[in-house]
Amino acid sequence: GLLEHSMGVKVVAQCSKRVSMKKNRVTRIFVYSALCILPLMSQPERLLAEELSINTLKPSIEARSEALLSKLTLEEKVSLLSGADWWSTVAIERLGIPSINVSDGPNGVRSNNSEPTTLFPTGVAMASTWNPELIEDVGAAMGRETLAMGSHVLLGPNINIQRTPLAGRNFESYSEDPHLAGAIGVGFVRGVQGEGVGTSVKHFVANNQEHQRQTSSSNVDERTLREIYLPAFEQVVKQAEPWTVMAAYNKVNGQFMTENKRLIQGVLKSEWGFDGVVVSDWGALHATETAVSAGLDLEMPGPAAHYGKKLVAAVGRGDLDEQTLDDNVRRMLRLILK
Repeated sequence: GLLEHSMGVKVVAQCSKRVSMKKNRVTRIFVYSALCILPLMSQPERLLAEELSINTLKPSIEARSEALLSKLTLEEKVSLLSGADWWSTVAIERLGIPSINVSDGPNGVRSNNSEPTTLFPTGVAMASTWNPELIEDVGAAMGRETLAMGSHVLLGPNINIQRTPLAGRNFESYSEDPHLAGAIGVGFVRGVQGEGVGTSVKHFVANNQEHQRQTSSSNVDERTLREIYLPAFEQVVKQAEPWTVMAAYNKVNGQFMTENKRLIQGVLKSEWGFDGVVVSDWGALHATETAVSAGLDLEMPGPAAHYGKKLVAAVGRGDLDEQTLDDNVRRMLRLILK
């Protein structure tokens, strides 16, 4: 028995030695390959490799975003807060920060290059299942197709409440019932984001008619706002943690949603703890420093119309504190890193 034990120890030791030698050999090959490849890289690629080493030392997204933020100039910070074009964000090659692409589509991915994609049932049909788990499977399929189309954020779901049968986009929203809209929205977001693709929950908030939808004001008392229009958004934000929320075209009680500090900073970000990006609906931005202060992080589409040079000038004049701007930039960096 003692002999068998000693032989067993010897075999284990030999196996451990072979495993150790194999690990060392793999490590040597990896390091050698890296040393061979690095000289061939372009300057941005080498800087990206350096950033990846920072990512290894500081694995949390928060730490990585702070490391990148500290290296950005004011102009670079501002550039991240507007789109590069209709569907993509600005890249910063100096620091290896890539552009990310977004695609429209609560009812399936809409290809940015007019490629054929899968058409899923409309939102109102999906909500009629009363089955969030099924809609999570649908979201997962959409997430995979979003990646296949080369995009990183899917612009959906639309969880606006159906208040009149004449509303032009009722078909893509879920219900007149806030709880059902929220539950189906949670399933959708979990499904898409489970595939590593962001969502954009829209349109925040009280965007319930097409007539003059870009200028009209939804005049709502606080109780109605809290009982009808906000609950679905609150449910999705708290339970599914969407990567982005889209600010609507319309005004609420006379103030454009893209400048509504009480609802974006006060309710969405502070009260509900939303840590993602608030993006404007396409062309919904009307202001510069007041929108940034309200919490509007990303102006779409690009190039910048109200941010960009106007935002740099606002900081230069002292109308906007750069530290306030930094919160918007952190959120964009977190989104890109995700």
